[in-house]
Amino acid sequence: MSVRVRYAPSPTGEPHVGNIRSALFNWLYARSVGGTFIVRIEDTDQARLVPGAEDAILDALEWLGLDWDEGPRKGGPFGPYVQSERQALGIYGEHADRLVAEGKAYLCYCTPPRLDAMRKAQQAGGRSPGYDRRCLDPAEAKRAKAENPSPVVRFKMPTEGTIVVHDLVRGDVSFEASLLDDFVLLKSDGFPTYHLANVVDDHLMEITHVMRAEEWLPSAPRHLELY
Repeated sequence: MSVRVRYAPSPTGEPHVGNIRSALFNWLYARSVGGTFIVRIEDTDQARLVPGAEDAILDALEWLGLDWDEGPRKGGPFGPYVQSERQALGIYGEHADRLVAEGKAYLCYCTPPRLDAMRKAQQAGGRSPGYDRRCLDPAEAKRAKAENPSPVVRFKMPTEGTIVVHDLVRGDVSFEASLLDDFVLLKSDGFPTYHLANVVDDHLMEITHVMRAEEWLPSAPRHLELY
């Protein structure tokens, strides 16, 4: 199996040491085993985009000598390598629709005020905040739709058991499924969340190893279930 790794920054500002560190580790690993180093721009958070940030990131990689094999300015067999361009092609919506059709995801019509009130009530009761699955009930979903006709798509996480992530650095890391709520895959504007776009693209681009900051470890069980 040929190693394929990726560096997937978000163009929300100038590149910094933490970002470059992730790029360096992926680049070094790819070069050490004769693998492929891919750059993918994850710009699905449109509200936080900074004009010129994408070019600044790519310019920094070129200045540092961290050449990439596939990605912006290079192309490749799995392009485009900018997520907003992939969104325009309907890639993420297609996968979200498939998950809904298979019963693995569902439409959620809950409004932001309703979700905020729900979380506050949960915290006041000493419970961990998380979506209460109101819209899994057809009658409740119908009522919610009357208030908010623009739904998000949520992934249906397992509610029992343990999810084990096999990490090459930490070994097996276990997560209790009951502590993980149904997270949003597709926002009401049709743009995917980080979770959906990240997993879909890793799959379609045939990524074999994921190296990223430890802060993303809590997202690993969600990505594993989604994958």
